[in-house]
Amino acid sequence: MVTNFVSDKAKIGKNVRIWHFAYVGADTEIGDNVKIGSLAHVDYNVKIGENTMIEGMVYIPPLSRIGKNVFIGPAAALTNDPYPASKKMIGVTIEDGAIIGSRAVIKAGVKIGKNSVVAMGAVVTKDVPPNSVAIGVPAKVRYSREEYDKKKNAWEES
Repeated sequence: MVTNFVSDKAKIGKNVRIWHFAYVGADTEIGDNVKIGSLAHVDYNVKIGENTMIEGMVYIPPLSRIGKNVFIGPAAALTNDPYPASKKMIGVTIEDGAIIGSRAVIKAGVKIGKNSVVAMGAVVTKDVPPNSVAIGVPAKVRYSREEYDKKKNAWEES
C-alpha cells in the first residue's frame, strides 16, 4: 500500500520526514531536516529550506519559496493565482524564521518577511515586513516579533 507520493524528480535532503498520504511534486527541492505532515500537498517547482516544519493538510502550490527554519501550521494554504483561474501564476515567498499559523491563507505574490509571524486564521493579502506579527482578515501588522516572543515566553513559563 502506498502511503504518500514523492516524485522521482524531487530533490530531497537528508533526514527529511514525509508523513502519510502526503504529496511532493516534480522539480521540488527540500532541504535537510524538513518535516512534512500527513495529507500535506507540496506541488511541483517548490523550494523549501532546511529545518522547516510543515504540518498536516498544508497546501503549497507551484512556485512557492520557503526559507530555512520556517514553521507552517496545520491546514495553512498558500496560493499562486491572484485571479483564478488564470494562465499566469506567481508564488508566495516565506523568508527564514517565519511562523505561519494554522489555517492562515496567503495570497499569491505575497512575501512574508524574515522572522515574521502570521496568526492562525489570518488572510494575508499584502507583504508582511520582517520581524512583525500580522493578524486578522485581512491581516494587518499588530506588533513586533519581539513582543510575540515575550508573550510566548510568558505563556511557556506560566
